[in-house]
Amino acid sequence: MPYVVLLLSASALVALAVAQGLPMADVLVYRAEGAAVLAGGGDLYGFTVTEWQLPATYPPFAALLFVPAALAPLPVVKAAFLLGNIALTALLVHLSCRLAGLRRTRAGLCTATAAALWLEPVFQTLLFGQVNLALACLILWGLTGTARGGSVALGVAAGVKLTPAVFIAYLFLTGRRREAAYATAGCAGTVVIGALQLPYASWDFWTRRLYETGRVGKVWIVDNQSLQGLVARVLHTPGPGLWWAVPCALVAIAGLYAAVHARTQARGIALTALTALLVSPISWSHHWVWCVPGLALLWASGRRRTTMLVTLAFTARTMWLLPHQGDLDLRLPWWQQVLAAPYPVLGLLVVGAALSTRTRPEQREMSTPAGAARAGAAVH
Repeated sequence: MPYVVLLLSASALVALAVAQGLPMADVLVYRAEGAAVLAGGGDLYGFTVTEWQLPATYPPFAALLFVPAALAPLPVVKAAFLLGNIALTALLVHLSCRLAGLRRTRAGLCTATAAALWLEPVFQTLLFGQVNLALACLILWGLTGTARGGSVALGVAAGVKLTPAVFIAYLFLTGRRREAAYATAGCAGTVVIGALQLPYASWDFWTRRLYETGRVGKVWIVDNQSLQGLVARVLHTPGPGLWWAVPCALVAIAGLYAAVHARTQARGIALTALTALLVSPISWSHHWVWCVPGLALLWASGRRRTTMLVTLAFTARTMWLLPHQGDLDLRLPWWQQVLAAPYPVLGLLVVGAALSTRTRPEQREMSTPAGAARAGAAVH
């Protein structure tokens, strides 16, 4: 029966995606990046694709990984991303339950995966053909595994999309210096590989494109569920400047402090992810796939009602119910601001709660899956 539930949920999602024409705008960008690499890489950051004029924004190493997407027919690539992300959702649920110390049964994992597919960040990741689920799985495996390769894998994730580098800082601050060193080496390795294979594109990215924040998108649209997006919409300005920079710095310090001093490493990992999402200049709604391990931790803590309320927040899609075409995002009345920014508001509340309930940190055992289970059980 659980397999039937999962099959029905996945089939309904695939049918809905097909009915919408499988737009997968990000897949088109990735495919164009792979094609640019095959053409020598000189134009990697000069092209735009789709009606939204989307450019390449990841480091050159990521473009190397997208070469296979440029070699296969587009329908095949879209199908591979869609089915692959469904499988990655199941893997993320599994890793999240392991992180939280929850008992993993086939029935429970199938049911949880069937539900997770309809969380707005997960659904949007599948619809856009994004790599968020793959990176989240890589990071969780790297942080909770025992092998040296896990730390290197974390570094590789940072080399693909930069923001996972905050987890390297978390390892260093929590005394896991050797793992932080391996992760740093893994990230540095991706930079070297990118430079050797795509020297011009690497120079262009690291000296110029990295600092062109406008390339990623408009910070003030409701799609952006970061602290900067929230501030921009509240102040009705496309460029909040110091009005965002100062709160961002404070939230970064507070979030990492709460993560380092969390009672269990599982909570520390979740708080680190949350901090990264809040302080990143742009955190599209689909970046918040970290809600999956967050919900697993809430469930493990026994807070069933809170878990249901948070689940509702990640399925209600309130930001899409508001008028947001053109510059309407900048003209929202005060009472719509929470509806336009449910994720950063929830994130700020979680960081605040973590700071207010901070206790003396326990002995960190989360380097192994067994330790993860013991730490997760401790929150019951």
